[in-house]
Amino acid sequence: MKRKSGKTIAQKRSQGTKATLSSKLSKPRFSLLPHKYIFIIGGVMSGVGKGIATSSIGTLLAAKGFKVNLVKVDPYLNVDAGTMNPTEHGEVFVLNSGLETDQDMGNYERFLNRDLTADDYITSGMVYKHVIEKERALGYGGKCVEAVPHIRDEIVRRFEHSAKVNKSDVSIIEIGGTVGDYQNIMFIEAARALKIRHPQDVAFIMVSYLPTPGTLGEMKTRPTQNAVHQLASYGVTTDIVIARAEVALDDRRKEKIATACNILPKRVISAPDIKSIYDVPVNFEQDKLADIILDVLHVDKGTLKHLSANPILSMSEWKKMARGIKNHESKTLNIAIVGKYFNTGDFVLTDAYLSVLEAVKFSGYAVGMKPIIHTINSREFEKNDVGAKRYEVRKASKSADFPYEQLDGMDGIIVPGGFGESGIEGKLNVIRYAREKGIPYFGLCYGMQLMTIEYARSVLGLKEAHTAEIDPQSPHLIIDIMPDQKKKIAEGNYGGSMRLGTYVAKLGKDTIAQEAYSYFAGKKLLKPTTTIKERHRHRYEVNPKYIDRLEKAGLVFSGKSPDGTLMEIAELPRTVHPFFLGTQFHPELLARPLMPHPLFTEFLKAAKGRRKRQEERSRENEAKIVPNMVSTTASSQEKAKATSKKEALKFVPAESTAQGNATAPESDIEILF
Repeated sequence: MKRKSGKTIAQKRSQGTKATLSSKLSKPRFSLLPHKYIFIIGGVMSGVGKGIATSSIGTLLAAKGFKVNLVKVDPYLNVDAGTMNPTEHGEVFVLNSGLETDQDMGNYERFLNRDLTADDYITSGMVYKHVIEKERALGYGGKCVEAVPHIRDEIVRRFEHSAKVNKSDVSIIEIGGTVGDYQNIMFIEAARALKIRHPQDVAFIMVSYLPTPGTLGEMKTRPTQNAVHQLASYGVTTDIVIARAEVALDDRRKEKIATACNILPKRVISAPDIKSIYDVPVNFEQDKLADIILDVLHVDKGTLKHLSANPILSMSEWKKMARGIKNHESKTLNIAIVGKYFNTGDFVLTDAYLSVLEAVKFSGYAVGMKPIIHTINSREFEKNDVGAKRYEVRKASKSADFPYEQLDGMDGIIVPGGFGESGIEGKLNVIRYAREKGIPYFGLCYGMQLMTIEYARSVLGLKEAHTAEIDPQSPHLIIDIMPDQKKKIAEGNYGGSMRLGTYVAKLGKDTIAQEAYSYFAGKKLLKPTTTIKERHRHRYEVNPKYIDRLEKAGLVFSGKSPDGTLMEIAELPRTVHPFFLGTQFHPELLARPLMPHPLFTEFLKAAKGRRKRQEERSRENEAKIVPNMVSTTASSQEKAKATSKKEALKFVPAESTAQGNATAPESDIEILF
């Protein structure tokens, strides 16, 4: 399929962001020369926030007027992140180009509020593959190809190429892993070589962890000191230390680190644990981190003054957003994310769905609510056969073998993307429950395919309906493999071979999807949106053979490829369900804190409506109960007449009602949903 050109809603969102958050340039933009490089390197342990630190520094410099590009270096030998299990490395983030990358690339885009390119992501696999292919083509003229200089120089070339493609003033490059790892040594060597070539234009920042052992109760600086010293053994001098810890560093420990690491105390930046990652740029600004970095890079005040007049990103808007995300604590929504990539041993991993979680958060801010995310393992719902309608009648008492209890209190349910058979029947059961009980439902990629299968099973009566991914022998393949994917699968060509990247879709008239996309930055567009552009990652699609039958049965395909062959969005009309919608694409990949995705916002509006209706019913029920209480309290004679068990059940104990929890004997009452 050929990709279409032309302005789409995604592009309009990007343009609108720039118009909203940036000052208009009154004169030609000043170009900073020479180009500056900032390398972010981890110390002590991984997973302490290098990606967030990188994103935050980019935000601060963009707010000062610098054009910034962010580069993620992953030292593994995978060519890209597409073949890695989400429980091993977090979610796979797909760029517009279709490149499958590390989840940090998502943070980069969200913080900078713009799209990144394929040149902003580098892996060892990419580098070695290029060098080997070049050697096979006699690109080195018969020389002995070695790690130094050939691998190193290829890495340097990619650093410089990324800067050139982005036409940026500053490159911020995060080197994955931790100092001391064998895997990232060549990237550190490349950074060192770049420093030798441009001594005043390269800065090194170490993001290091300061543990506080529970038995000692004292924050320890020695691991960070050792990490800085180890980096120095590679020929790299640390300019700034960002000290990650549970609490803020005191002056004594800042001085200890500064003295041991040969840097000024003001270049030791405290980075304690916080509730929201979007507060990190705000905290860094308070510590004047951007000014310290620019001082290390020898940026003169004249240049800074010129750029500051035309910021690329508004820090005031960022602070407003960061405050807003936290200020809805009293107005909450319960949102369930039903997936299978949560459990890793004794721990719950949410990184597999990171972009989904963040997208919900951004739209929560947009609708004035704070989403409370409930991570639910879909395997829990495979023990209970919804096909037999076990959930229709239950006892008043909660049962451990009845997992649908936890769905009753949800204001909305999301089934995100995924692959494979594990947990699929549980997801189908949840989807049916949400559809029949009117709970707002949002299906993403696999979640859209499964809602289509569930509809075929329950409404069309095709009990054996399935996806070719799981049951290729099914007589009703509602979801089938895309024609161009069959050969790739047969050849074992899995890496980077799916339908990846940005594609155009046409929206149906007067649909929920069109209504959602017709709002931009909270304001309705003058004309209804007809075309969108979204990011994809899939091999399977709705089988064209069943589209007519599904549509006649009430399912609306409100988004289709321009040629009408691929179903991009499926939904039920609002007259049937408050929000039952799925997308073949991944809208979460384009959600930004300063520009929430319209579909997530529309979903949370529906969830907010459900919460409001539930609260209204609760108040109505309380209003009915209170008069009952008054009459029964006033008339002791009537109470005395209630001698039979049946009559006794008419009375509600005042004590229970005061707590909002009217009860009765479990053996005599059954609750119908």
